[in-house]
Amino acid sequence: MIAPPSLFPEILAPAGNKASFLAALAAGADAIYCGLKQFSARMEAKNFTLEELAGLTYLAHSKGARVYITLNTLIKPDELNLAGRFMDDLNRHVHPDALIIQDLGLIELARQVGFSGELHLSTLANVSFGEALNMIHHIPEVNRVVLPRELSVDEIKQVADICPENIGLEVFVHGALCYGVSGRCYWSSFFGGKSGLRGKCVQPCRRLYTQERAQNRFFSCQDISLDVLVKVLRPIPAIRAWKIEGRKKSPHYVYHTVRAYQLLRDHVQDAHLRKEAITLLSHALGRTGTHYGFLSQRRVNPIQIERQTGSGLCVGHVSGESGCAYIAPQQELFPGDVLRVGYEDEPWHVSLKVSHPVSEGARFNLASGSHLTSGSHLASGGKVAPQNGSPVFLTDRREPELNAKMLELEAQLPPVIAALPPSRFQMVLPRNRLPKTKAVDQRVYRMSREIGAVSEEVGIWLSKEMFQAVSIANGIASSIWQRIWWWLTPALWPVDEADFKSLIEQLLQNGSRQFVLNAPWQIAFFQNPRKLSLWAGPFCNLGNPLSINEIKSCGFSGAIVSPELSQTDYLSLPGQSPLPLGIVISANWPLSISRILSDCLKPDFMFQSPKVEMAWASLSDSNYWVYPNWMLNLTGYRKELEQAGFQRFIYMTETVPPSIRMKDRPGNWNWKISLQ
Repeated sequence: MIAPPSLFPEILAPAGNKASFLAALAAGADAIYCGLKQFSARMEAKNFTLEELAGLTYLAHSKGARVYITLNTLIKPDELNLAGRFMDDLNRHVHPDALIIQDLGLIELARQVGFSGELHLSTLANVSFGEALNMIHHIPEVNRVVLPRELSVDEIKQVADICPENIGLEVFVHGALCYGVSGRCYWSSFFGGKSGLRGKCVQPCRRLYTQERAQNRFFSCQDISLDVLVKVLRPIPAIRAWKIEGRKKSPHYVYHTVRAYQLLRDHVQDAHLRKEAITLLSHALGRTGTHYGFLSQRRVNPIQIERQTGSGLCVGHVSGESGCAYIAPQQELFPGDVLRVGYEDEPWHVSLKVSHPVSEGARFNLASGSHLTSGSHLASGGKVAPQNGSPVFLTDRREPELNAKMLELEAQLPPVIAALPPSRFQMVLPRNRLPKTKAVDQRVYRMSREIGAVSEEVGIWLSKEMFQAVSIANGIASSIWQRIWWWLTPALWPVDEADFKSLIEQLLQNGSRQFVLNAPWQIAFFQNPRKLSLWAGPFCNLGNPLSINEIKSCGFSGAIVSPELSQTDYLSLPGQSPLPLGIVISANWPLSISRILSDCLKPDFMFQSPKVEMAWASLSDSNYWVYPNWMLNLTGYRKELEQAGFQRFIYMTETVPPSIRMKDRPGNWNWKISLQ
């Protein structure tokens, strides 16, 4: 059962390594979330071994702090048993208070393992609208939902007002913003097989892009920082946690942000302490902060291309030539401070450690006044020297006071067990005896004019405009309504929820019975799902038989599997699946779906990546869809997939703007490579 709500929400701190974990405890965090070396959505963080985590969790519990472990990754078919053993090991040796998950298959694994803690749905699970909670509260193992960063305070309140008592909400208050909606970004995977849903994102949104000779970081967001505005979240009882993002951040960042939000929570009326909290946040070594869309009436675009968006605090810019490059820092530097010269995506960027005190504004020679710790050399004999004017970021600082607190806590850790006995857990798959049926094609359109032009099944993206267009063109003939498969949006926001629900009710009244839902929670809009044909769409990110079995229990009739999978994954799934399966075989598949677009980027016009990959962004309803100028194309493997047991083949077509030139590329995505 979920713990009873306390008077105020907990401050939930990130930890990507032992030092940050200890810093969170030193700051007095109520709870800490961290990941293991596998199955985490921040695999690029250092993360923990099982043995190390067992000792740290014991220490946290002795201090009254809770520990949540992230297993929030897309699970492939051949990983289920390993994931179950991880969960079993955690349950037996670490005793975390909760697991943070996105893959619905882990709910069944938790049942089979007998996991004793809570399950929290990650923001990657994309629970983005209030009605979703009416479906989720029927899953007794799920105790908390992490809301998307894109919601305004009014939307958060709208969700909280209908939140069932057995579900708690978690809200991000500080940290990095992704350009794409969580769980709806495939950019890193499509460009190189490293999936954000698997914790391997290479952050292509942070890079320089070019459009019509203008080059800039058109998709790189500032950090979200609600600072004093969090006071409006404080009295909402459904909100159980204020979450700080940053499992790749330093102990300094963790300590400062936790202390700041404690002050803002506990001393909301004290002007002096509010000012102290703002000072702590300004020295936390994060990016420039923004309130983003938190205030509905004062929404701010978090993409400000004139501002620095490198991780860390910008303390100056490079002056001088190669071999004698220096900065005049805008604040005092201390021995042990870690600087990064340049952005992380620049091949010549370098990290270095300051070796002696440097006064504000004093000249600091980057080559001789520091110790290089990573990257390439700054001197003339190195690979590439930084250009004059390159930004320099302060990324870590170890104050003596914080170090002393961390050392004191480290001394209280129990001895690390050399090797914990491994789990012998064996997963049980659902029984599968699906009858073979004839395979069908379904062509999905944004526009309605193609309904009478093709003989295959027709899918149409549901929107108010498309509903009206079909009504005008075809009247209310039941044969038309029964023929269409209505595709629901992958990112639905509370502000649009009532209209969306009304459209579905009208479709049902008109005789529509076939829908593709692109979030599992959208089934909450249907009172009698088993009397309809409801398929889980490809944006549900289903990749294993246990996740498919979970949606079957909710009333789904079939599932279109994740388009990120490899050949091996695809061919193994039909024989294990408890539902009929479909696959996206040809598509204008989006790199990312976002609620925002830079004011400096023209929609429906090509832009280019540093590796000469082309794409464009188009607005559809409330979201911007970013498309590459080549198609996802698995049509050459149609026969192989049909023989494996796939029953529905999806062809998704978008209207390509006149200015866009499509390129003929193989478009196999991860078919030939193992999804990382």
